[in-house]
Amino acid sequence: MASAPSSTGELPRTGGPHLPDTARHLVKILVTGPFGVGKTTLIDSVSEIRPLHTEERLTEASAQVDELDGIRDKETTTVAIDFGRISLAGGVVLYLFGTPGQQRFRTLWDDISYGALGALVLVDARRIDASFDVLGLVEEAGLPYAVAFNAFPDAPGHHTDEQLRAALDLEPGTPMVTCDARDPHSSVDALLALVQHLIDDRPAEAR
Repeated sequence: MASAPSSTGELPRTGGPHLPDTARHLVKILVTGPFGVGKTTLIDSVSEIRPLHTEERLTEASAQVDELDGIRDKETTTVAIDFGRISLAGGVVLYLFGTPGQQRFRTLWDDISYGALGALVLVDARRIDASFDVLGLVEEAGLPYAVAFNAFPDAPGHHTDEQLRAALDLEPGTPMVTCDARDPHSSVDALLALVQHLIDDRPAEAR
């Protein structure tokens, strides 16, 4: 894993549940972020296998405890995990574990994050404050991470990168990108930013 592969061209699709013969590096990655930020959508867009979802319909009862400001059209929510897999060039296989975004599912965090090498944190520029709790969990777990702003159509476009970094209090070396979780290439590029960050953070003798 000397450097992250590129997403240029067609995405690799094995089409079946079995690992490709070229698999050399198996990497568990968290896809995390607040409620309604697009985690399930991103995993759907890139997974080469049929994704596993644990979604349930939102009810009037859940609306009393889940923050729906800015996402009133959302009808379902992940209650355990999303899971997908993507094979990249160079024998790199990412196992993608999507986490629930609500505070009431925080007890699942330790189990889902166990063994992960890093996290892609999705952020909604319309609701930046909603990301603070998740970023806190990732940092408490000691996971390297990258931040991807999911490009919602009505997201504000007047913020500079410096303003967004300051709003999230990101370290200078933390990758920050914009992606469209619906678009496979855009989503893979966000994942590649994280993979490259993981490679760069490894001790030189382990590369």
